[in-house]
Amino acid sequence: MRIFDHMERVGDVEWVLAPHDGMLVAGRIYADAVTIDQLRREADDPKGWSAVRQLKNVASLPGIVAPALALPDVHPGYGFPIGGVGAFDLDDGVVVVGGVGFDINCGVRLLRTPLRRGDVAPAIDRIAADLYQAVPAGLGSKGALRLSIKEIDRVLREGAPYVVRLGSGIESDLEYTEEKGQAEGAEPDAVSALAKQRQFQQVGTLGSGNHYLEVQAVDEILEPRAARAFGLAADQVVVSIHTGSRALGHQIGQDYLREMAFASEKYGIRIPDQEMVCAPARSPEGQRYLAAVACGANCAFANRQAITHLVRTSLARSCGIDPETIQTVYDIGHNHVRIEEHEVGGVLRRLLVHRKGATRAFGPGRGDVPAAYREFGHPTLVGGTMGTSSYVMHGTSAGMELAFGSGIHGAGRALSRNQAIKRFRSDEILSDLTAKGIRLLAHDKRGIAEEAPGAYKDVDSVVRAAEAAGINVPVARLRPLAVIKG
Repeated sequence: MRIFDHMERVGDVEWVLAPHDGMLVAGRIYADAVTIDQLRREADDPKGWSAVRQLKNVASLPGIVAPALALPDVHPGYGFPIGGVGAFDLDDGVVVVGGVGFDINCGVRLLRTPLRRGDVAPAIDRIAADLYQAVPAGLGSKGALRLSIKEIDRVLREGAPYVVRLGSGIESDLEYTEEKGQAEGAEPDAVSALAKQRQFQQVGTLGSGNHYLEVQAVDEILEPRAARAFGLAADQVVVSIHTGSRALGHQIGQDYLREMAFASEKYGIRIPDQEMVCAPARSPEGQRYLAAVACGANCAFANRQAITHLVRTSLARSCGIDPETIQTVYDIGHNHVRIEEHEVGGVLRRLLVHRKGATRAFGPGRGDVPAAYREFGHPTLVGGTMGTSSYVMHGTSAGMELAFGSGIHGAGRALSRNQAIKRFRSDEILSDLTAKGIRLLAHDKRGIAEEAPGAYKDVDSVVRAAEAAGINVPVARLRPLAVIKG
């Protein structure tokens, strides 16, 4: 039987993959019909990656406590599908390198400004050029914040607060950063010397691939009360920073793939695929990996904090505004594993929650949501494409029950990077964006084709599916004015 023979539609945007062939729990997919058709085509190709087969593998891992989840932006990744969520028992469950990935705590920080669209439109070329020069980007780029190896250990342990203490930020940035910019449990000794060596000149750099910095305008307010709480208004200029832990996070992933392969064998764990190597959460190997992930998360928080300082300096120079009027709306990651409290079967439990290409989307009333946002839940930041739109959303009470308080992180790819390069030309994309009034400055032409708007799903449809599933609520839609890419 084909894997889709075990799939049943149970709602407008909800599908259930019944347990079979070693699955310990069901798989649950929240997606529209277009995405389901894409997933079906992938699953029918035995040689290619399949997000549904990956979801099945997640549901087969020891200690998983509830259905493995795929959110509306789902597409294949390494190990877990991107847009995948898995929650595991702390005593009987496992921690999985493929459930976090190689860009630990890749995420988005959204900055609001006192500027309006009309203020920046006549000067957008000059504004974009200044940002392009101010924020290092591209493969192998080096940041202005030069740190010694010893100081890198402080970044890994302390995260964004350390960067703020160095003068690159303001205290309110931390209040509106997930975990206040400092993940618990970080132990720099769990990170290899090679990983640290690769990172010590990269704090404050954007990187390459799908990382970007965008100057955007609030195109439409969709939930006025939440928008007011988040400090957002129609036509307001905002800035999105999308990047992660850079070379350090990638090296942590590489290092622990090898270590977890030995651990899987040592503890007799039956893994459904080599990409799912893992260790018991309570084992020395599992604890060491969690400590390394926390270090990677802190590196990413510090990176986005340092870039925030560069953006403030640049916009103050090009727009003549006080840099402290540029405020952090929120900073949230979408590749992580954390210990969290959730109800399962009416019982409150401490669980190890993996989110791969998925964010926390905590709903109203949670103590870890900033007080100013607590009525609604914290913002979630959904990247679209450089030619369409992005969204600000928030979590829901229903989403806490249905998805462990998780949310979509972007549009989700419709084409692989190799497929995109074959289909799109960078000069044509640049021309199309210019015709739409969007300025694009990129350090690598190949990256333009890889990140072509047509390589992604329709972000509006993905957002509608998340809303229809009841897990996320759209607050505002953002349109790009200028895009800086590595």
